[in-house]
Amino acid sequence: MSDTYDIVVLGGGPGGYATALRAVGHGLRVAVIEADRVGGTCLHRGCIPSKALLHVAHLADTVPQLVELGLATAGPEVDVDAAGRFRDRVVDQLHRGLSGLLASRSITVVEGWGRVVGPGEAAVTGADGDTTTLRAAHLVIATGSAPIDLPHVTPDGNRILRSDEALRLERIPQSVVVVGGGSIGVEFASLWRSLGSEVTVLEVADQLLPLEDPDSSKALTRAFSQRGIKVRVSTSLTGARCSDAGVVVETSDGSTITADQMLVAVGRRPATARMGLEELGVLSERGHVIADAFGSTSVDGLWAVGDVLPTLALAHAAFAEGFVVADVIAGLDPNPVEHHLVPRVTYCTPEVASVGLTEPQARDTHGDQIIVTTVPLAGNARALIEGGGGLVKLVCAADGTLLGGHVVGPSATELIGELGLATSWEALAAEVGDVVHAHPTLTEGIREAALAAAGSPFHLHP
Repeated sequence: MSDTYDIVVLGGGPGGYATALRAVGHGLRVAVIEADRVGGTCLHRGCIPSKALLHVAHLADTVPQLVELGLATAGPEVDVDAAGRFRDRVVDQLHRGLSGLLASRSITVVEGWGRVVGPGEAAVTGADGDTTTLRAAHLVIATGSAPIDLPHVTPDGNRILRSDEALRLERIPQSVVVVGGGSIGVEFASLWRSLGSEVTVLEVADQLLPLEDPDSSKALTRAFSQRGIKVRVSTSLTGARCSDAGVVVETSDGSTITADQMLVAVGRRPATARMGLEELGVLSERGHVIADAFGSTSVDGLWAVGDVLPTLALAHAAFAEGFVVADVIAGLDPNPVEHHLVPRVTYCTPEVASVGLTEPQARDTHGDQIIVTTVPLAGNARALIEGGGGLVKLVCAADGTLLGGHVVGPSATELIGELGLATSWEALAAEVGDVVHAHPTLTEGIREAALAAAGSPFHLHP
């Protein structure tokens, strides 16, 4: 059995379905090969279920304030089953919506394991073992990524977990060690602490969230310390063994930690093995697809988007990459994705978000004549009402052009949208400061930082 399309996409996650939806909008005939369920890791084992559980955790964090205000009394422990049902309800609703959208746009979804078998040919092996060959002028690799395992640690799904198992939240651990202080590790650390666990985070780099600005990391570390989360940076895992008491974690400084459970969250690797890509010579040593800024590989008609590329492993980055690939295939002339302008977001408490350059990056590229302003949110009325602090930090060129923005605090992942627009449009700090922001709002923190960068501070002490 065979069929012919304009584009065959291998992988139905964010990058894959974004490519497909954009392409059919250009009048192209598209098929998507998916081994599991459309939506990929983000929808089923990543972004969405984790944020659903983090919402539960955020509500748990509000209980002390509700008690203080006389609106509630200290209640029972979190109902794990109810939280799981909420998580699954959100995921299922989005999955049904996405499946219906693909069908309504006449995108063919082929279930099974796909691999490239030749120029313009993809073979799909279904659950019954039968193989179907799909042909297209263009093949797009969008198979995503999988958690990285450590060579000296074997996850068992009980005491030693990957993020996939941790998301099932069958019970709240009394204590947990999180190995890895990137976004995934930090979010789980925050989640578990909100639900009552004793949490220790180990990070091999010298700061939490190594990709973020050092001031953002320091603010998060202080907040975590105030919440009772132990943070140990410049510390690596050297071994772990399970015992009747839990898991015994050995660290690079010679100490040991005994905990109920341990999460390995040291990053993700591209899911490109056994797909025929090695034979085509388009993989790097780390397994990423080698492609240009438009997603095109050295093989004519072979493209890549999403986590298989050595770019930011974020769903919204994959969306943008998928749009570019579909536009190029359709004969348009799009701009490539500027990855330093892709927002970076972490949904812990407090939230952390950024776009553009960090202060060290700006100094490396623009010298020491940059303008850096930091505004604490402790004096922001809305943040004070909501019981949160944090900061807004802007990094500007000497002429005031916005190079980067960094937010730590309530709704940081929403606030970063304004800074994304301003940074992408190369706005001046004075222009951002001239925009009237509603009062009282968290966005006033952005205006305060912009006014300070423009030399006209408002609520800030000299």
